[in-house]
Amino acid sequence: MSAVVLGVKGDQNLYLGPEGKWNAKYIPAFIRRYPFVFAASADGKTLTLCVDEKYPGVNTEGRGERLFDDDSKPTPYVERVLNFLKDYQAHFVRTQAFGKRLKEYGLLEPMTARVTTPAGANMSLTGFMAANRAKLRELAPEKLAELARTDELELLYLHLYSMRNFNEVKDRLIGSLPAESEEAADAAPVAH
Repeated sequence: MSAVVLGVKGDQNLYLGPEGKWNAKYIPAFIRRYPFVFAASADGKTLTLCVDEKYPGVNTEGRGERLFDDDSKPTPYVERVLNFLKDYQAHFVRTQAFGKRLKEYGLLEPMTARVTTPAGANMSLTGFMAANRAKLRELAPEKLAELARTDELELLYLHLYSMRNFNEVKDRLIGSLPAESEEAADAAPVAH
């Protein structure tokens, strides 16, 4: 439920421009948190702030934002990072519980997104789950009431609405294809 689709092919990101710049109005939180991430202890009760030291923005020459002050205490910058990651973690946990409830209620099903390129090539994206609208309409009233009481019904409708974003992914994919594919498609007859 919490995955963000960035492309159709493996390791593809249609939202990164040629220079590595993000090319969309919204930047997902899992990207905004980088180069920071929480690592959880085995029991899940302790979170440790980690940083990707290979990230080019991390340096040891004293440039940029300091992580700790002269007394080895977290700087206001690190406090903001921690607050963001705590909020992110809370949403992550809520999303897991939400997905578990949808599965328990029988609302989730495996999905496949299919794209036909202008040249006629077929591509598909699999390995994700989505809520089934028909099953939602058939849901027992007490389960529907529980989803409404916990505000998960709103989340469910937001999820269903977000499925429309596959059209943007499809459009970005087609826009990224080589020009020869488009020329071949222009020359080929189109069935309606």
